[in-house]
Amino acid sequence: MYRRRRLFAGVALLLVLGLIAGGVATVSSLLGGAERAVSAEDSTQGSSTAGSTAQPGATPSASPSATPSASPTCDQKLVTVKAATNKTSYAADEKPVLSLTVTNGGKLPCKVNIGTSQMDFLVTSGSDRVFSSADCQAASTDLVKTIAPGKSETANFPWPRNRSVQGCETVPDGSVAGSGYYVFIAKLGAKVSPPTVFQLG
Repeated sequence: MYRRRRLFAGVALLLVLGLIAGGVATVSSLLGGAERAVSAEDSTQGSSTAGSTAQPGATPSASPSATPSASPTCDQKLVTVKAATNKTSYAADEKPVLSLTVTNGGKLPCKVNIGTSQMDFLVTSGSDRVFSSADCQAASTDLVKTIAPGKSETANFPWPRNRSVQGCETVPDGSVAGSGYYVFIAKLGAKVSPPTVFQLG
């Protein structure tokens, strides 16, 4: 009876050990399969990532074309006006010739309106406004000309030594400028020349 119990106990122990060993083997097998599955998944993700990064034959983006610069224009500030007379002193029977010269001092051609609508030949003597070509001008015209760099255009006005007032009204103090020193200023639009002094005999 005692031997049977020991034999039964031994068989039971062997069964327990067998179950334990079988469970460990099963767990190991499951763990091994899981590791292989994870490795395969990592490998697949790596291949997918590498495939998405590489772009063979991709066309590089074209660089933006340069915007063309605007055409340069002349500097109107470099267009100057000069006043001059053909003599510095005149006898009593001589008529002064007043000259307005417009010069392009820039490096580019300039379009300038040199019409009578823009010109004014102004003569003064001290505070006395003696004459202006704009006072009795019957009609004015525009004349736009292109002046090359360093070039000039000149307009001459023979002054008959008469006096004038704005609006071409009658001059109360006489119609002829007397002897003495006079100042001539040439105007072209908003541009004003330096003064030029001359003498009437």
